[in-house]
Amino acid sequence: MALALGSRARTAGYGLTAFDAIGSTNAEALTAARGGERRSTWFVTTEQTAGRGRRQRAWVAPRGNLASTVLEVIDAPPAVAATLGFAAGLALERALRNVSIEALARGGANVDYTLKWPNDVLGNKQKLSGILLEAEALADNHLAVVVGIGTNVFAAPEGTPYPATSLRALGVDIGAEDVFAALSDAWAECFGIWNNGRGFGDIRRLWLERAAGLGELVSIQSGSSTVTGTFETIDDAGCMVIVTPSGARETIAAGDVYFGTAGSTGSR
Repeated sequence: MALALGSRARTAGYGLTAFDAIGSTNAEALTAARGGERRSTWFVTTEQTAGRGRRQRAWVAPRGNLASTVLEVIDAPPAVAATLGFAAGLALERALRNVSIEALARGGANVDYTLKWPNDVLGNKQKLSGILLEAEALADNHLAVVVGIGTNVFAAPEGTPYPATSLRALGVDIGAEDVFAALSDAWAECFGIWNNGRGFGDIRRLWLERAAGLGELVSIQSGSSTVTGTFETIDDAGCMVIVTPSGARETIAAGDVYFGTAGSTGSR
């Protein structure tokens, strides 16, 4: 079964470039944008050998996993474009719930999918996917944004800062092809809601409905600094807002989130 767009993505006019194996789908998407590609296009593979996650961490997708990147050329400033990461997380979470319903009907396991700030999708509280946005300004004053989404379908890396899992390990018997078809459709829907940033309020509301750790104690680690507090919300820019033990509200723009006090105790 080959990687193919879902019906909604095809109707929306998305293009598709599929590889048997590739170094990085994000790199391929950026190269296409630099070469003049302006159509919304997916770059996908079931084997990625040189991908990257946040903070330059390696993201390798062994055969059977899904590495997917969508290229969108938009008319919005970088700060607004950055909120696309929340639309991506929401799209993947929706896609996974949809394919899991089908798998469950065939005797698969029931999985709780949630969204971990800023850009992870969890399955039963374990990391199932990561999202990386990259952007470049184009000569026509538009912005090329590539949204990389890596999903652990058959295998998960070991020794990661946050516990990782795969759909197979969770008891969801589904292939990368089915995940991608559902993801491409969910992305077309969520990108439409996002609406060049004007609809981020709706994306934010939907994301918070599926947020992991909301109302609970979290630790955010950024470099050598750790802040602990109760996860209250995300603001209009997508920053995490926490309430510290002293009652102060702090806004966090970036960092690695751990539930409870794991970050402050050094547990990974």
